[in-house]
Amino acid sequence: MSEEYRDPEPISIKPVPEKTIYLARWSSRFWAWLVDFILFILLLNIVRGIFDPFWKLPVLWDYGHWTIVALGFESIFFFAYWTVMEGSRGQSIGKMVMNLKVVNRDGTKINYMAAAIESLGKAFLLPLDCLIGWLAMPGSKLRVFNRISNTIVIKADYKEPDGILYVTDKE
Repeated sequence: MSEEYRDPEPISIKPVPEKTIYLARWSSRFWAWLVDFILFILLLNIVRGIFDPFWKLPVLWDYGHWTIVALGFESIFFFAYWTVMEGSRGQSIGKMVMNLKVVNRDGTKINYMAAAIESLGKAFLLPLDCLIGWLAMPGSKLRVFNRISNTIVIKADYKEPDGILYVTDKE
C-alpha cells in the first residue's frame, strides 16, 4: 500500500504585537475636556479680574461689547494651552486627571506640530470636529483633526517602576 505524501497546509502565523494600546473612551475624553475647560475659564476670569481696571480705560474701541472678539481670544488661549501641554507632555491637566494621553498612531510621543494640528479642531471647531469624526469614521474613536494630525488619544499606562510592586490593603 503506497501512501501519498502531501505537504501540510501552510499555517498562517499572525505577528505578535509589540505592545497593546488602549484607545480612550469618548466619555473619558469628554471629562478631560470639561476639566480643562473649567480650569482654564477660571484662570482667564482671574486674569481678567486683575486687568479689569485697564479694560475700562478709554481706548479706540469699546472692548466690553465685543463678545465675539472675546470668544476668539479665549479660543486662541485654549489652542495655545493644548498645543504647549500636549506637545511637551502629551497631556493637558484634564488628560492627566483622566489618565489619558495624546500620542502618534504608533504610540510614540507627539511633537508640537502634531499637537497644534490636533488642537485646532478642539479649540475652534469641536462640535463639528467630533460630529464629522463620529459619522465619517465610526468606531475609530477619532476626531477629524486627530486623523489629520495622525494622533490618537489613549489610556495612559502608569506602571510600577521596575522591581517594585504596589499592593493595596484589602479592608
